[in-house]
Amino acid sequence: MPNQNSPKALRWTILDVLKWTTEHFKSHDVDSPRLTAELLLAEALGLGRIDLYLRFDQPLSDSERDRFRELVRRRIRKEPVAYILGKKEFWGIEFDVTPDVLIPRPDTEILVQAALDRLPEVAGEPVRVIDLGTGSGAIIVALAATRPGPLYFASDISFPALKVAARNAAIAGVSERIRFYAGDWFAPVTVGPLFRMIVSNPPYIPTREISLLAPEIHSHEPIGALDGGPDGLSDISRLFKEAPARLLPGGFLMLEIGYDQKDAVIRLAGQSRAFDHVGFVKDYGGHDRVAVLRKSL
Repeated sequence: MPNQNSPKALRWTILDVLKWTTEHFKSHDVDSPRLTAELLLAEALGLGRIDLYLRFDQPLSDSERDRFRELVRRRIRKEPVAYILGKKEFWGIEFDVTPDVLIPRPDTEILVQAALDRLPEVAGEPVRVIDLGTGSGAIIVALAATRPGPLYFASDISFPALKVAARNAAIAGVSERIRFYAGDWFAPVTVGPLFRMIVSNPPYIPTREISLLAPEIHSHEPIGALDGGPDGLSDISRLFKEAPARLLPGGFLMLEIGYDQKDAVIRLAGQSRAFDHVGFVKDYGGHDRVAVLRKSL
């Protein structure tokens, strides 16, 4: 963007800025350059994206250019747009996000839908559902907002993450339906068959592959929520060992997994001998993304 003291800068309108920034982002290999430019400019101006199109001829003030320029710098440094804006839409709900939590992704909506497909519309008895490693709370908040009947619980080892999740529950108006606990996986949970369903998006990326991820991910998102150990299965294996004791007979363990982990999940299920059904749900790219395991009756 031209220096604000140049004659051209004094005349730059919203349309001029969008055109220039789009090309600037293209030259720095920023994904979705036009959309990103619009989102950041709308944020800098305190407008909705649609408002930009209604005000193409509006010039930017010095302070507006300064605010926008800083947002552009952050994106050029590969900071994710969701962290810059502090929000991300998931399941039709706008979630607060910070660098303390993973950014909710569309593929995780597959897990939410798969869980809803297996939750009763009307419960004849209390149905308990827990989300382990809840992060932003995207999964459990989406479930509670869509299916209010069950009793919902969520845990995370990160206190900062739990604060974000609790805030998102409040924003979505479902705080009274969810109880949050701090602790490592099942540590805060009483041993015993309490839950009809356990859901989780655990870390499942092999350690050696973390550095190969896009810089937006490996340099900005919490590594602890990504790193699944040497083979990517450390936390998944632990859930297979500890979940059966907390599931009711016929209850479901549902996990988001890596695109190539189907065979490993089948193997772990066989070793567990606690499940009488193992199924998979594909993501939008056709990969087996959600593992669905039912505890034996």
